Amino acid sequence: MAKATRLLFVFWLSLMWSINSWALPADIQAAKDEGMRLYNIGHSTAAMPYLRQAADAGDVDAMYYMGESERRQKMMGFTTAAMEWYLKAAEQGDPYAMLRLFQGGAYIGGECPEGSDDWREAALEITLPKTEAGDPEAMLAMYYIYANLDASRLTSVYNFLGIPTRASKWLKRAAEAGLPEAQTRWGHHIMNGRGWYFTKSRRLEAAESWFSRAAEQDYVPAMEQMEYVNREQQDFDESWKWMEQASLHGSFDYRLGLGWCYLDPSYPPDQRCVNEKDPIKGWAILYALHVELEDNNSEDIMDWNQEELTADQKKEAEALAEAEWIGRQPPLSRFPRRFGF
Repeated sequence: MAKATRLLFVFWLSLMWSINSWALPADIQAAKDEGMRLYNIGHSTAAMPYLRQAADAGDVDAMYYMGESERRQKMMGFTTAAMEWYLKAAEQGDPYAMLRLFQGGAYIGGECPEGSDDWREAALEITLPKTEAGDPEAMLAMYYIYANLDASRLTSVYNFLGIPTRASKWLKRAAEAGLPEAQTRWGHHIMNGRGWYFTKSRRLEAAESWFSRAAEQDYVPAMEQMEYVNREQQDFDESWKWMEQASLHGSFDYRLGLGWCYLDPSYPPDQRCVNEKDPIKGWAILYALHVELEDNNSEDIMDWNQEELTADQKKEAEALAEAEWIGRQPPLSRFPRRFGF
């Protein structure tokens, strides 16, 4: 794609971006919300009929997640159906869909076919002006764009030596601008070796400072990391507090852990359970997960602890689940990243 043609294309995308800011009709919005709820707990097949309604109505997010759902059906493979949905979202200005098109072209052909770089360049050209206006979401998108551009052996060496790459500079800018997803990912980078910290305790403290900023904005993945960091620091009371907070804000994993802790506080070797044993509450939480999500993990934990409750106690726990835990808001989620694997 010639540069002049690409610039015209990007200008057209910018116009389409503003058009797609219109609100969806209430019934279509409700369908999209249900589709995203199902997608976020890992039920992408069940999510697709709901997402399709919003995608057919012109919603760009729904188009993108239709592509992601199609890809999940084939173990993250770039199928024709997935690529068609990414193309629809990309034509409406979604930079992440453009990156998926670039990745898919490289994956299917074994190497980047002629023209596939144009999608990556289009993502760059539509996103950069938004960063200049101070948009943290665009800064995060730039991180993913440059992570694709910088995906090389040399970049791996730079990461090992602690030398900032273009991608990491954009991630830190997004984190400093207050975006909780970026703050959490930057904390992960520190945990994984970014920066010069000569002791484990200093590295944990540095990562915690970023996780804390995101957790204060009710960003659940950051709450999960606060639980982990505090447990690593041997502050088990603080770790338990974050486990409860993450569960109450919809974390599937931490809701599961909370139920298991109440049912059997001795189960993990890492001292994460500092609560008093309450088998009725624990059974209620796990039963709710099994009923609401058809979750096999919670069912297994209940099977392993059948003898902890009498038949009457199980009935009491199931009534408690119906009253307090099934359908609790906000909805449960595994909080998948928009641009993950």
